[in-house]
Amino acid sequence: MREDDELQGVTLLGNQHTKYPTDYSPEVLETFVNKHPDNEYVVTFNCPEFTSLCPKTGQPDFARIVIQYIPRERMVESKSLKLYLFSFRNHGDFHEDCVNIIMKDLVRLMDPRYLEVTGIFTPRGGISIYPFANYADDDHQALAEARKLKAFERALAD
Repeated sequence: MREDDELQGVTLLGNQHTKYPTDYSPEVLETFVNKHPDNEYVVTFNCPEFTSLCPKTGQPDFARIVIQYIPRERMVESKSLKLYLFSFRNHGDFHEDCVNIIMKDLVRLMDPRYLEVTGIFTPRGGISIYPFANYADDDHQALAEARKLKAFERALAD
């Protein structure tokens, strides 16, 4: 069981008065302490209901966002991540921009060992776009390169 001091800064979980942001809101992201920083393990978030807006037409874009990371000292709290991703609903940016913004915000928030974000956007105009962005500290550069190569292979298999 976690102690109260380990949950400082986690304010959204269990809050019955949740306010859903209507504009891009990285400040909603919260973290908690990783109790196992000596272990290298992977955390995966599958977010199948991501939406954003085309920056030119304002039309909605829909995607599944997959976030995977190897934590260091801090971990992202899932309800805050849900609200953060929801905040893209009225955000007008290209698919590639959204994926890179998410990656950079999470790296800045947590300082993970490794983090990747994949966007699996539904087709628009007969074209599917699957942007992939990753970050690695010095010890995980080989993993970053291998995962980028895998993203190329995955795209070619579809």
